[in-house]
Amino acid sequence: MHYLLLPFLSFFVGIIVGLTGIGGASLITPMLIFVFQVPPSIAVSSDVVAATLMKIVGSVKHWEQKTVDTEVVKWLAFGSVPGSLFGVGILHLIKRTGEYNLDNVLLRLLGGMILLVTVLALVQLLLLTFFPQFSLPKLPKLDLETSLGRFLTITLGAILGCLVGLTSVSSGSMFALVLIGFFRLDARKLVGTDISHAAILLLFTALAHLSLGTVDWSLVLPIWLGSVPGVLLGAKICQVAPQRPLRFIIYTILMMVSWKLVHQV
Repeated sequence: MHYLLLPFLSFFVGIIVGLTGIGGASLITPMLIFVFQVPPSIAVSSDVVAATLMKIVGSVKHWEQKTVDTEVVKWLAFGSVPGSLFGVGILHLIKRTGEYNLDNVLLRLLGGMILLVTVLALVQLLLLTFFPQFSLPKLPKLDLETSLGRFLTITLGAILGCLVGLTSVSSGSMFALVLIGFFRLDARKLVGTDISHAAILLLFTALAHLSLGTVDWSLVLPIWLGSVPGVLLGAKICQVAPQRPLRFIIYTILMMVSWKLVHQV
C-alpha cells in the first residue's frame, strides 16, 4: 500500500467534502478499487469507517458556524440509521449464503448508485446554470411540525439509509438532494446539515460494517490522516468558494467513475 499517496489523495477528497458536501465515498471507494486495487467489499467497509471521522469533524466545524438545522438532522436520522443497519444486514446475508460473489454485487451497486446520484445532481445543476428561468414543479415541503411531515421524513431517511448501508455511497449527495427538494434549506445550512446528518448515519453504519469483518485498518488510518485536515480546510472556505463550477467538474468525474464501475464485472 502506498502510505504516502493514500493520505495525499484523501486530503483532496476531504477538501471536496468540506467544501461542497459531496460524499467522500463516491470518490474514496472508487479510488481504493482502481488506484490501490482493493477488493470492493474491503473498500466499501473501510471507507465507511474512515468517512465517519471525516464527517464528524466536518459537522463539528459547521455546528460551531451555526450552519446546521438540527430538527432536519434528527428526523432524517430516525429513519436513516435503521435503514442503513438493514442494508448491512443484506450484505451479511449475501456473504453467509455464498450464492453470489459479494465483490461483484458491490461493484454493480456502487456503479449504479454513483451514476444515479450524479445524474440527478448534474441535471439539477445544469438547469440552474443554463436555464435559470426554467422552473420544475416543486416538491412538497415537509413540515416537521406535523405528524405526516415527520413520517415522510423518516421514510425517506430509511430508504436512502438502506442504500448507504449497502454501498457506503449517498450519505452526502443523495441526502443533499432531499434537503434541497423537501426542506428548501439555504446554501449556508445545506452543507452543514448534510454533513451533520451523514456523521450520525455513518457512525452506526461503520459499527455494522465492523461486524462484517471486511474493514482494513491499514487503509482507514492513512485516509484519516489525509481527509480530516482536508475536510477542516474545505469547511473553512465553504462560504467563499464558487460552488457551481466545482460541482460540475466533480459530477463529470463521478459519471466516468460510475460507468467504469458498472462495466468492471
